[in-house]
Amino acid sequence: MTTDQPAVEIREIRINPIVPTESVLVSTARGLRPRKEEQPLTVSSESRFERCPFCKGNEVQTPPTLASWPNEQEWQIRMVENLFPVLSDRKISQNLSFGLQHVIDGYGRHEVVIDHENHSIHVDEMSVQHLHALFQMYRDRMQVLYQSDARIKYVLVFKNFGPAAGASIAHTHSQIVAMPVVPENVTNELQHSHAYFQKFNQNIFSHLVDEALTFEATIYDRESGEVRRKINVGQYVIEKSKRFIAIKPFASRFEWEVQIFPLFPQADYLECTDDDLEDFALLLKRTMFRLNKVIGGAQYNYFLHSIPHGEEFKKHLDSYQWHLEICPRTSIPTGFELGSGLFVSTVSPEDAARQLRGIEID
Repeated sequence: MTTDQPAVEIREIRINPIVPTESVLVSTARGLRPRKEEQPLTVSSESRFERCPFCKGNEVQTPPTLASWPNEQEWQIRMVENLFPVLSDRKISQNLSFGLQHVIDGYGRHEVVIDHENHSIHVDEMSVQHLHALFQMYRDRMQVLYQSDARIKYVLVFKNFGPAAGASIAHTHSQIVAMPVVPENVTNELQHSHAYFQKFNQNIFSHLVDEALTFEATIYDRESGEVRRKINVGQYVIEKSKRFIAIKPFASRFEWEVQIFPLFPQADYLECTDDDLEDFALLLKRTMFRLNKVIGGAQYNYFLHSIPHGEEFKKHLDSYQWHLEICPRTSIPTGFELGSGLFVSTVSPEDAARQLRGIEID
């Protein structure tokens, strides 16, 4: 990971504008202390491993194919049921309430997407065509799962890459979980963005993107007249395409976190067109290339947040925006973070954005 230090020490608590109850402590001086960091991922060049259940030729080691691209015989992307699901449509328990304790049946689906036939390939090494097909498959499978059962309230797409991010199998893969509840972090986004819309008649996600592209300000010390903070236009923008933008959040929970938003209003990822996703694939590839170059052997989670399905969520269509969050895992959470719920970042988002933008791409 880069050792460049910002010119000015920062120690401040930043509030997430989308979820104001979520705070981040940016403390750049903490980056100088001795600490345990996640080690960069050891990069393998092997395209196939004989004992890997996800490698081509080992299909009998996994459940049957649910979907594939371009076809089942010559697949480059393959989807199967997870052998160790967190949720399942096999009924084990029933809804219960006793005292203050409430139990909801762990109903749902848990599926694995083998992102590529190449065991060791990274996202930024995949072709735009391949990433386009991958995110189309996410979209189409989410639609199938929502239609399969009215009890499904939310479908989450996520990827764990590297042991530090929770990946138990080295072969590049992602996962889809359909669940009967809406996750708390999505609920928080929905509630706060809806409250903002009711107060200002404006979508906060669109407002955030507009600010990143147009806003600049200089804040002076009242007594000395010295410049306390300068915000430049585009300071948090990492990359922009025709239809999408990659932004470094002002209140980044993770030091190299990047979020990708549409440049057009759209709450439901399922409404993305094939042309939208082709443009998205190009932006994602370039963004992941920048992260890999700056961090080196990036281990990360990415997850897709979209509006839940159900009549009760239609009121959020004008106030919500689907987006992809990319969270590189470069440090191990401390007792302070776990005990306080306050994320600590030792790299300022401004400096991280500058370094990511500085990577040259052919």
